[in-house]
This record gives sequence, structure tokens and C-alpha cells, in this order.
Amino acid sequence: MLCDYLVQILTARVYDVAQESPLESAPNLSARINNKLLLKREDMQSVFSFKLRGAYNKMAQLSPDLLAQGVIAASAGNHAQGVALAARQLGTRAIIVMPVTTPHVKVNAVAARGGEVVLHGDTYDDACAFARQLEAEKNLTFIHPFDDPHVIAGQGTIGMEILRQYQKPIHAIFVAIGGGGLISGIAAYVKRLRPEIKIIGVEPVDSDAMNQSLKAGKRVRLSQVGLFADGVAVREVGEETFRLCQEYVDEIVLVDTDDVCAAIKDVFEDTRSILEPAGALAIAGAKAYAEREQISGETLIAVACGANMNFDRLRFVAERAEFGERREAIYAVTIPEQPGSLRKFCDCLGKRNLTEFSYRIADEQEAHIFIGVQIQNRADAVKMAASFEACGFKTLDLTDDELTKLHLRHMVGGRSSLAHHELFYRFEFPERPGALMKFVGSMSPNWNISVFHYRNNGADYGRIVVGIQVPPDEMKEWQAFLDTLGYQYWDESQNPAYKLFLG
Repeated sequence: MLCDYLVQILTARVYDVAQESPLESAPNLSARINNKLLLKREDMQSVFSFKLRGAYNKMAQLSPDLLAQGVIAASAGNHAQGVALAARQLGTRAIIVMPVTTPHVKVNAVAARGGEVVLHGDTYDDACAFARQLEAEKNLTFIHPFDDPHVIAGQGTIGMEILRQYQKPIHAIFVAIGGGGLISGIAAYVKRLRPEIKIIGVEPVDSDAMNQSLKAGKRVRLSQVGLFADGVAVREVGEETFRLCQEYVDEIVLVDTDDVCAAIKDVFEDTRSILEPAGALAIAGAKAYAEREQISGETLIAVACGANMNFDRLRFVAERAEFGERREAIYAVTIPEQPGSLRKFCDCLGKRNLTEFSYRIADEQEAHIFIGVQIQNRADAVKMAASFEACGFKTLDLTDDELTKLHLRHMVGGRSSLAHHELFYRFEFPERPGALMKFVGSMSPNWNISVFHYRNNGADYGRIVVGIQVPPDEMKEWQAFLDTLGYQYWDESQNPAYKLFLG
């Protein structure tokens, strides 16, 4: 099978629509991580992602009769654009089923390239099931986004280009993983010719289907996936991609949302280009790997695989990039509620640059201060917390607390003696018209909302935090509500930050 892939990649038909993307240096980021980092700029393709390679190669292999009948695909965006462009180039019809949560920039881009967009379901799985139904009804050919040898071979031309463009020693190539088509194609080619080069996959911590599958030795289907890096939000990897990754991928690196946001900023500072979250995964993984392994002077290559970014999401990215870069730390500091205490705390803080400072009197004995401080690295944050403790101030480091970063930093100072039997929950749901009202309307009218915070981050998912007063004898009804709601949720009732500022 390996020889077949080598031949298929060498003879793949991709350059009717794709360009040989440049392999560019990232000088600022290279200096920071003390290694030579090169970016394979697949974001510079005409559809702003690598996906047109595999889609076109698959469709170019179809017989004239099958092409004349038309094709269908399911996609959250980038594969859809590739199929639409390929269909226009080959003179055929393309129906694209996309989740209703797909960013408008991707929906509009597909329509602009001649694709017939059908919106269906909240997830890729919903869209895919409906596409398969239409495939049979309309006698169309389904173009799989990743689990197809021709698609894999088309993506593998990226590996061919990398080895041709850079013939010196390469320590590792980092590739984002969704369903696995991209890394499978690159790995099948690179490992055949340069087996000493490490192929390292990168996945979000909340969408790591390939990581879990490789550990289990079989394909694992995730019950849910994160929504931030929507381009890799796949619940189950492909059969063929799993087989290839088992054989050729050296390891998987997991990164979180903050790491990805920092990587988007890093690439912008080096190239003035803005990657989408999935497109920046490989860069985030390369940074994490270099820090973990403490390597220096090596050549690392990261595939910048997509740039279909909703502009409104940049607010969220900019806010979280500081955390991903380990440039900001946030703390809850308790000081005595007496004259001179705040002055003493400021003396302890020294000349540090504050990013946030929130305080409200709430107790006769103690005051709780919420502060954000610029730092150099994570070790600096730990050191600062220790210095506060040494000055006699009880300190809680909240830098890695998701509830605090998303909500509490905007809500500090709101306790109430009236909030009896309060439960505190965090919810995440697909951002679509009416979703918020569906949530509110589905709750029992007997439950009083004591805290509610929602902020639109310009993303395809919404996040809310809610305090609900549920009597103890109605906890079964509350659990039933959670079970039938269909949204991801977290019980934050025991979160120490909640207890300090709101509980």
C-alpha cells in the first residue's frame, strides 16, 4: 500500500487548481523558540486551505458519466470550498451540505464558487448523514473529506513539495489532524523517502479523536468535540487514515485554545496573515514540542493549513492569546479590610504592569481583589504568587481556570445573601438564532435565575454561565433538564473562584 501511495502522490492531479505553496521562514517565532521554524503556507491557496488538493484529485479520477451526474460533500467549510472549486473547474454540479453552525465566511465562499449549499444539523456528523441520504436520492458521487485514497494522495503532494523545497536535515514536520487525511498523505510520502524525519500530529485537547484512537489501538468515537477549531472538530477518524497514522505518525501533541490563539498571533506577527484556529494548530504544536523537548538549533516545519477566519472571532483570539503566550497571569488576592492594606499590597506588587484590577467591598474583615498582571513566562506567574503569599496575602492563581477567563473576570463583585440553594453551571452551545432563548425557555419556571452571564465572542459557539436556585427536593428534575438539554455543561458550584466572588 505504501508504494501505491508514493505513485499516487507523484501522479496526483492537483495543479490544475492548486499552487505549490511557499515554505517560508518565521524569523520572530524561530528566535523565540530557539529553532528554525518554517511554515508551509497552504493558507495561500485560492480557497485559503489545502483541501482543494484532495477534492480535485478525487474528482479528476471520476468517469465522465459520474462527473456529469454531479457530486455531493459534507463539510464545515474548507473541504466544501475545495469541492465547489473542483466542480467548477471540471464542469459539474456540486451540492455541499454544511452544518448550520458553519461561519458565514465559509458558507458565502462556497456559494461564490458555484456550490449549492444546503444547511443541515449542528455538527459535521449531522451534515454527513444528510449528504449520504441525498447521495442516494439524487444519484450523486460522495466526495469524502479525508477517508479516501485519492483524497489522501492529493493532500500528500504537500509532503512531496516540502522535501523538494527543503533538502537539508529536518527534525520534524507538524501537521493538524481532524479526520487524518492531511497527515496521512504527508506521512506516507515523507516516511518512504526520509524516514528519519518525525511526523507529529497536533490536535486540540477537546477534539483528540486520533490521539485516543492510537492509544486504544482502534478507532474511538468521541461523544462530543470542541467547537473552537471547527476545521478539525471530527468525532471519529477514518479507517484508512487511522491505519496510515498507526504506521507512520511518530506522536500526537495536544494543545488548548489559548495555545492556538497565541499561535495565530505568532503567525500574524511574522507574516501579517491571519490563520483560522485549525490552520494554526501545527504551529502551536511545534511550539509546545520545542518547549517540552528543550531542543535548539533544529529545523521544524509546520503546515499552516487554513485561513478561513471569521473576522469577529478575532476579539476572542486577541483576548486569549496573552494567556497562550504566558504573558498574562490572573489572581484572586485576599487582603485585610482595613486602612493601609491596599497600599501595602501595591508595594508588594512593585512595578509590575497590571492588565486588570477589580475590587468591591463585600465583607467587614476581608477584601478580595481580582488582578491581571503581565508576566514573562509561567514560572514568573508562580514566582509572583509566592511573593504575594510572602507579603501575608492569601493568593489564588486563576491563570488556567476556564470559568475565570471566560466569565468571572467580567463579573467580579456580585455576592448576594438572597441566593439560597444556588447551583452554578457553565454551558456551551452552537451559536445560532434562537439558541439562547431555547436554553432559557427549557428551564422550569419554578427555578429562579440568580446569576446569568453571556458574551458573544464572534464565534460559532456561545457560552453562558448561570446561577440557578434549585430546591434540594427538585435535584432529580434539574438533572433531567441537563440530560435532555443537549448542550455541553460543567458544574462549577465548587469552583474556588466562584466561591470567592459570587458564592
